[in-house]
Amino acid sequence: MKIDQILHTAHEADASDIHIVAGHPPVMRVHTVMTPMDFPVLTPETTRAMLEEIASPPAVKQFDDLFDSDFSYAVDDLGRYRVNAHMQRGCVALTMRAIKSKVPPLAALNLPDVIARLTYLPRGLVLVTGDTGSGKSTTLAAMIQSMNERYRKHIITLEDPVEYAFESNRCLVEQRELGADMPSFSSGLKHALRQDPDIILVGEMRDLETTALAITAAETGHLVLSTLHTVNASQTVERIIDMYPASQQNQIRSMLANTLQAVVSQTLFSRIDEPGMCPAVEILLCTPAVRNIIREARAFEIPNVIETNRAIGMTTLDSAIAELYFNGMISREDAIAQAAFPDKIERQLAA
Repeated sequence: MKIDQILHTAHEADASDIHIVAGHPPVMRVHTVMTPMDFPVLTPETTRAMLEEIASPPAVKQFDDLFDSDFSYAVDDLGRYRVNAHMQRGCVALTMRAIKSKVPPLAALNLPDVIARLTYLPRGLVLVTGDTGSGKSTTLAAMIQSMNERYRKHIITLEDPVEYAFESNRCLVEQRELGADMPSFSSGLKHALRQDPDIILVGEMRDLETTALAITAAETGHLVLSTLHTVNASQTVERIIDMYPASQQNQIRSMLANTLQAVVSQTLFSRIDEPGMCPAVEILLCTPAVRNIIREARAFEIPNVIETNRAIGMTTLDSAIAELYFNGMISREDAIAQAAFPDKIERQLAA
Protein backbone atom coordinates (compact mmCIF):
# COMPACT_ATOMS: atom_id res chain seq x y z
CA MET A 1 0.00 0.00 0.00
CA LYS A 2 1.46 3.37 -1.06
CA ILE A 3 0.67 6.54 0.78
CA ASP A 4 -0.21 8.35 -2.46
CA GLN A 5 -3.13 5.92 -2.93
CA ILE A 6 -4.47 6.97 0.46
CA LEU A 7 -4.02 10.64 -0.37
CA HIS A 8 -5.85 10.32 -3.71
CA THR A 9 -8.82 8.67 -1.98
CA ALA A 10 -8.86 11.35 0.72
CA HIS A 11 -8.63 14.09 -1.90
CA GLU A 12 -11.68 12.72 -3.74
CA ALA A 13 -13.60 12.79 -0.45
CA ASP A 14 -12.51 16.41 0.23
CA ALA A 15 -10.79 15.35 3.46
CA SER A 16 -8.92 17.97 5.45
CA ASP A 17 -6.75 15.55 7.45
CA ILE A 18 -5.44 12.00 7.10
CA HIS A 19 -4.29 9.88 10.05
CA ILE A 20 -1.88 6.96 9.59
CA VAL A 21 -1.77 4.82 12.76
CA ALA A 22 -0.50 1.25 13.11
CA GLY A 23 -3.24 -1.20 14.09
CA HIS A 24 -5.96 0.79 12.28
CA PRO A 25 -6.89 1.43 8.66
CA PRO A 26 -6.13 4.99 7.49
CA VAL A 27 -8.65 7.49 8.85
CA MET A 28 -9.64 10.79 7.22
CA ARG A 29 -11.45 13.85 8.58
CA VAL A 30 -14.18 15.07 6.23
CA HIS A 31 -15.92 18.28 7.35
CA THR A 32 -14.92 17.61 10.99
CA VAL A 33 -16.07 13.95 10.97
CA MET A 34 -13.48 11.16 11.40
CA THR A 35 -14.11 8.43 8.81
CA PRO A 36 -12.22 5.11 8.43
CA MET A 37 -10.99 4.53 4.88
CA ASP A 38 -11.45 1.37 2.83
CA PHE A 39 -7.85 0.15 3.16
CA PRO A 40 -6.24 -2.71 5.11
CA VAL A 41 -5.18 -2.28 8.72
CA LEU A 42 -1.74 -0.67 8.84
CA THR A 43 1.23 -2.52 10.34
CA PRO A 44 4.15 -0.89 12.18
CA GLU A 45 6.41 -1.79 9.26
CA THR A 46 4.03 -0.09 6.82
CA THR A 47 3.82 3.16 8.78
CA ARG A 48 7.63 3.31 9.13
CA ALA A 49 8.01 2.71 5.39
CA MET A 50 5.52 5.52 4.70
CA LEU A 51 7.55 7.91 6.85
CA GLU A 52 10.72 7.09 4.94
CA GLU A 53 8.84 7.42 1.64
CA ILE A 54 7.66 10.98 2.20
CA ALA A 55 10.19 12.57 4.60
CA SER A 56 13.59 14.00 3.68
CA PRO A 57 16.65 12.40 5.30
CA PRO A 58 17.04 15.32 7.77
CA ALA A 59 13.37 14.97 8.80
CA VAL A 60 13.81 11.21 9.31
CA LYS A 61 16.94 11.84 11.40
CA GLN A 62 15.08 14.42 13.49
CA PHE A 63 12.30 11.89 14.02
CA ASP A 64 14.75 9.18 15.06
CA ASP A 65 16.40 11.57 17.53
CA LEU A 66 13.29 13.24 18.97
CA PHE A 67 10.40 10.88 18.07
CA ASP A 68 8.64 13.86 16.47
CA SER A 69 9.14 15.68 13.18
CA ASP A 70 7.24 18.31 11.19
CA PHE A 71 7.68 18.61 7.44
CA SER A 72 5.75 19.09 4.21
CA TYR A 73 5.02 16.65 1.39
CA ALA A 74 3.86 17.40 -2.15
CA VAL A 75 2.00 15.24 -4.67
CA ASP A 76 2.05 16.60 -8.22
CA ASP A 77 -1.62 16.20 -9.09
CA LEU A 78 -3.03 16.72 -5.58
CA GLY A 79 -1.17 19.47 -3.79
CA ARG A 80 0.86 19.83 -0.60
CA TYR A 81 0.46 18.37 2.87
CA ARG A 82 1.65 19.52 6.28
CA VAL A 83 2.88 16.40 8.06
CA ASN A 84 3.59 15.56 11.69
CA ALA A 85 5.35 12.25 12.34
CA HIS A 86 5.25 10.95 15.91
CA MET A 87 5.46 7.78 17.98
CA GLN A 88 2.29 6.08 19.21
CA ARG A 89 2.56 2.96 21.38
CA GLY A 90 6.02 2.34 20.05
CA CYS A 91 5.07 2.68 16.37
CA VAL A 92 5.35 5.45 13.78
CA ALA A 93 2.17 7.48 13.21
CA LEU A 94 1.54 10.28 10.73
CA THR A 95 -0.96 13.14 10.71
CA MET A 96 -1.31 14.92 7.38
CA ARG A 97 -3.14 18.20 6.81
CA ALA A 98 -4.16 18.90 3.21
CA ILE A 99 -3.10 22.30 1.91
CA LYS A 100 -4.90 23.59 -1.14
CA SER A 101 -2.55 23.98 -4.09
CA LYS A 102 -4.06 27.32 -5.01
CA VAL A 103 -4.45 30.14 -2.52
CA PRO A 104 -8.19 30.90 -2.31
CA PRO A 105 -9.24 34.52 -2.83
CA LEU A 106 -10.45 36.33 0.27
CA ALA A 107 -13.89 36.73 -1.32
CA ALA A 108 -14.31 32.93 -1.43
CA LEU A 109 -13.74 32.35 2.30
CA ASN A 110 -17.02 33.76 3.68
CA LEU A 111 -15.04 36.23 5.78
CA PRO A 112 -16.26 39.70 6.82
CA ASP A 113 -15.41 42.49 4.38
CA VAL A 114 -13.33 44.28 7.01
CA ILE A 115 -10.61 41.62 6.71
CA ALA A 116 -9.94 42.69 3.12
CA ARG A 117 -9.46 46.24 4.44
CA LEU A 118 -6.69 44.99 6.73
CA THR A 119 -4.58 44.16 3.66
CA TYR A 120 -4.33 47.91 2.96
CA LEU A 121 -2.61 48.66 6.29
CA PRO A 122 0.84 50.20 5.77
CA ARG A 123 2.32 48.97 9.07
CA GLY A 124 1.48 47.39 12.42
CA LEU A 125 0.63 43.98 13.83
CA VAL A 126 -2.34 41.89 12.65
CA LEU A 127 -3.07 38.64 14.52
CA VAL A 128 -5.26 35.80 13.28
CA THR A 129 -6.10 33.49 16.19
CA GLY A 130 -8.07 30.35 16.89
CA ASP A 131 -7.79 26.68 17.69
CA THR A 132 -5.81 24.24 15.55
CA GLY A 133 -7.74 23.64 12.32
CA SER A 134 -9.73 26.87 12.54
CA GLY A 135 -8.51 28.16 9.16
CA LYS A 136 -5.89 30.64 10.36
CA SER A 137 -3.31 29.64 7.74
CA THR A 138 -5.83 29.89 4.90
CA THR A 139 -6.98 33.35 5.98
CA LEU A 140 -3.40 34.61 6.25
CA ALA A 141 -2.47 33.09 2.89
CA ALA A 142 -5.44 34.78 1.22
CA MET A 143 -4.42 38.11 2.77
CA ILE A 144 -0.82 37.70 1.57
CA GLN A 145 -2.00 36.77 -1.92
CA SER A 146 -4.27 39.81 -2.05
CA MET A 147 -1.28 42.05 -1.29
CA ASN A 148 0.90 40.06 -3.72
CA GLU A 149 -1.54 40.88 -6.52
CA ARG A 150 -1.84 44.57 -5.67
CA TYR A 151 1.45 45.97 -4.38
CA ARG A 152 5.05 46.13 -5.54
CA LYS A 153 6.59 45.17 -2.22
CA HIS A 154 8.85 42.58 -0.59
CA ILE A 155 7.05 39.87 1.40
CA ILE A 156 8.92 37.42 3.66
CA THR A 157 7.12 34.47 5.24
CA LEU A 158 8.54 32.40 8.12
CA GLU A 159 6.64 29.11 8.37
CA ASP A 160 6.67 25.69 10.08
CA PRO A 161 6.48 24.17 7.53
CA VAL A 162 5.78 26.18 4.35
CA GLU A 163 2.13 25.52 3.54
CA TYR A 164 0.73 27.49 0.60
CA ALA A 165 3.42 28.01 -2.02
CA PHE A 166 3.23 31.57 -3.33
CA GLU A 167 4.39 32.70 -6.74
CA SER A 168 5.76 36.21 -6.85
CA ASN A 169 3.22 38.32 -8.71
CA ARG A 170 3.64 42.07 -8.34
CA CYS A 171 5.48 41.47 -5.05
CA LEU A 172 8.70 39.58 -4.47
CA VAL A 173 7.74 36.74 -2.11
CA GLU A 174 10.35 34.80 -0.15
CA GLN A 175 9.28 31.79 1.95
CA ARG A 176 11.52 30.39 4.66
CA GLU A 177 10.83 27.08 6.38
CA LEU A 178 11.73 26.25 9.96
CA GLY A 179 14.52 23.68 10.02
CA ALA A 180 15.37 23.89 6.33
CA ASP A 181 15.96 27.67 6.01
CA MET A 182 16.21 28.91 9.61
CA PRO A 183 16.83 27.33 13.04
CA SER A 184 13.95 29.12 14.82
CA PHE A 185 11.22 31.70 14.25
CA SER A 186 13.11 34.21 16.39
CA SER A 187 16.33 33.74 14.38
CA GLY A 188 14.46 33.96 11.07
CA LEU A 189 12.62 37.10 12.18
CA LYS A 190 15.77 38.75 13.53
CA HIS A 191 17.53 38.29 10.18
CA ALA A 192 14.41 39.10 8.14
CA LEU A 193 14.55 42.63 9.52
CA ARG A 194 17.88 43.03 7.67
CA GLN A 195 16.47 41.75 4.38
CA ASP A 196 14.53 44.88 3.39
CA PRO A 197 10.99 43.48 3.92
CA ASP A 198 7.77 45.47 3.71
CA ILE A 199 5.46 42.68 4.91
CA ILE A 200 6.42 39.80 7.22
CA LEU A 201 4.34 36.71 7.95
CA VAL A 202 5.38 34.85 11.12
CA GLY A 203 3.80 31.41 11.27
CA GLU A 204 3.27 31.56 15.02
CA MET A 205 4.30 33.81 17.92
CA ARG A 206 5.13 30.83 20.10
CA ASP A 207 7.71 32.27 22.52
CA LEU A 208 8.75 35.51 24.13
CA GLU A 209 11.68 36.26 21.80
CA THR A 210 9.61 35.79 18.63
CA THR A 211 6.77 37.88 20.08
CA ALA A 212 9.13 40.69 21.08
CA LEU A 213 10.77 40.74 17.64
CA ALA A 214 7.37 40.74 15.88
CA ILE A 215 6.22 43.72 17.93
CA THR A 216 9.53 45.50 17.27
CA ALA A 217 9.20 44.85 13.53
CA ALA A 218 5.69 46.32 13.58
CA GLU A 219 6.93 49.28 15.60
CA THR A 220 9.68 50.03 13.07
CA GLY A 221 7.29 50.40 10.13
CA HIS A 222 6.65 46.87 8.83
CA LEU A 223 3.30 45.15 8.42
CA VAL A 224 3.55 41.94 10.47
CA LEU A 225 0.97 39.15 10.31
CA SER A 226 1.04 36.23 12.71
CA THR A 227 -1.04 33.69 14.65
CA LEU A 228 -1.74 32.67 18.23
CA HIS A 229 -3.71 29.75 19.65
CA THR A 230 -6.19 31.95 21.48
CA VAL A 231 -9.96 31.96 21.07
CA ASN A 232 -10.85 35.65 21.34
CA ALA A 233 -9.41 39.14 21.24
CA SER A 234 -9.20 39.80 24.99
CA GLN A 235 -7.45 36.47 25.61
CA THR A 236 -5.01 37.31 22.80
CA VAL A 237 -3.99 40.60 24.42
CA GLU A 238 -3.63 38.95 27.83
CA ARG A 239 -1.57 36.05 26.41
CA ILE A 240 0.94 38.43 24.84
CA ILE A 241 1.29 40.50 28.02
CA ASP A 242 1.63 37.37 30.19
CA MET A 243 4.61 36.15 28.11
CA TYR A 244 6.68 38.94 29.66
CA PRO A 245 8.10 39.18 33.19
CA ALA A 246 6.02 41.36 35.50
CA SER A 247 8.70 44.06 35.47
CA GLN A 248 8.33 44.50 31.69
CA GLN A 249 4.56 44.26 31.34
CA ASN A 250 3.82 47.97 31.53
CA GLN A 251 6.34 48.65 28.77
CA ILE A 252 4.96 45.91 26.51
CA ARG A 253 1.38 47.14 27.05
CA SER A 254 2.46 50.50 25.69
CA MET A 255 4.29 48.92 22.71
CA LEU A 256 1.38 46.60 21.94
CA ALA A 257 -1.11 49.46 22.17
CA ASN A 258 0.93 51.42 19.64
CA THR A 259 1.46 48.56 17.14
CA LEU A 260 -1.55 46.23 17.26
CA GLN A 261 -3.95 46.95 14.39
CA ALA A 262 -6.45 44.09 14.60
CA VAL A 263 -7.20 40.68 16.09
CA VAL A 264 -9.20 38.23 13.97
CA SER A 265 -10.37 35.17 15.95
CA GLN A 266 -11.82 32.27 13.95
CA THR A 267 -13.92 29.18 14.65
CA LEU A 268 -14.86 26.77 11.84
CA PHE A 269 -18.29 25.15 11.50
CA SER A 270 -19.63 22.35 9.32
CA ARG A 271 -22.26 23.78 6.98
CA ILE A 272 -25.75 22.29 6.88
CA ASP A 273 -26.91 24.08 3.71
CA GLU A 274 -24.17 22.61 1.48
CA PRO A 275 -21.01 20.50 1.86
CA GLY A 276 -18.11 22.37 3.36
CA MET A 277 -17.07 24.61 6.22
CA CYS A 278 -17.68 28.23 7.14
CA PRO A 279 -15.94 30.48 9.70
CA ALA A 280 -17.43 32.50 12.51
CA VAL A 281 -15.09 35.44 13.08
CA GLU A 282 -14.60 37.80 16.01
CA ILE A 283 -12.94 41.05 14.96
CA LEU A 284 -11.23 43.63 17.14
CA LEU A 285 -10.00 46.81 15.45
CA CYS A 286 -7.59 48.95 17.43
CA THR A 287 -9.35 52.27 17.82
CA PRO A 288 -8.00 54.91 20.24
CA ALA A 289 -10.35 53.52 22.90
CA VAL A 290 -8.95 50.02 22.45
CA ARG A 291 -5.38 51.32 22.63
CA ASN A 292 -6.16 52.99 25.97
CA ILE A 293 -7.72 49.76 27.28
CA ILE A 294 -4.52 47.86 26.41
CA ARG A 295 -2.27 50.48 28.02
CA GLU A 296 -4.34 50.53 31.21
CA ALA A 297 -4.57 46.72 31.59
CA ARG A 298 -8.35 46.64 31.12
CA ALA A 299 -8.53 43.82 28.56
CA PHE A 300 -11.72 42.55 30.24
CA GLU A 301 -13.51 45.55 28.67
CA ILE A 302 -12.66 44.50 25.10
CA PRO A 303 -15.88 42.44 24.52
CA ASN A 304 -18.02 45.47 25.40
CA VAL A 305 -15.99 47.72 23.08
CA ILE A 306 -16.41 45.22 20.23
CA GLU A 307 -20.18 45.04 20.84
CA THR A 308 -20.59 48.82 20.74
CA ASN A 309 -18.49 49.32 17.59
CA ARG A 310 -20.24 47.03 15.14
CA ALA A 311 -20.80 49.96 12.78
CA ILE A 312 -17.07 50.12 11.94
CA GLY A 313 -16.69 46.37 11.36
CA MET A 314 -16.08 44.91 14.82
CA THR A 315 -18.06 41.84 15.83
CA THR A 316 -18.08 39.37 18.72
CA LEU A 317 -17.79 35.65 18.16
CA ASP A 318 -21.33 35.02 19.39
CA SER A 319 -22.79 37.65 17.05
CA ALA A 320 -20.96 36.03 14.12
CA ILE A 321 -22.24 32.59 15.15
CA ALA A 322 -25.81 33.86 15.45
CA GLU A 323 -25.61 35.40 11.98
CA LEU A 324 -24.47 32.08 10.50
CA TYR A 325 -27.36 30.30 12.22
CA PHE A 326 -30.00 32.80 11.07
CA ASN A 327 -28.62 32.55 7.53
CA GLY A 328 -29.30 28.80 7.63
CA MET A 329 -25.61 27.85 7.36
CA ILE A 330 -25.01 26.04 10.68
CA SER A 331 -27.06 23.97 13.11
CA ARG A 332 -28.47 25.26 16.37
CA GLU A 333 -26.57 22.59 18.32
CA ASP A 334 -23.22 23.59 16.82
CA ALA A 335 -23.94 27.28 17.37
CA ILE A 336 -24.61 26.78 21.08
CA ALA A 337 -21.70 24.36 21.56
CA GLN A 338 -19.10 26.76 20.09
CA ALA A 339 -20.44 30.00 21.59
CA ALA A 340 -18.50 32.00 24.16
CA PHE A 341 -21.71 32.40 26.21
CA PRO A 342 -23.91 29.36 25.42
CA ASP A 343 -26.82 30.33 27.67
CA LYS A 344 -27.03 33.83 26.19
CA ILE A 345 -26.87 32.67 22.57
CA GLU A 346 -29.43 29.92 23.26
CA ARG A 347 -31.93 32.59 24.31
CA GLN A 348 -30.99 34.71 21.30
CA LEU A 349 -31.55 31.85 18.84
CA ALA A 350 -34.89 31.03 20.40
CA ALA A 351 -36.15 34.60 20.06
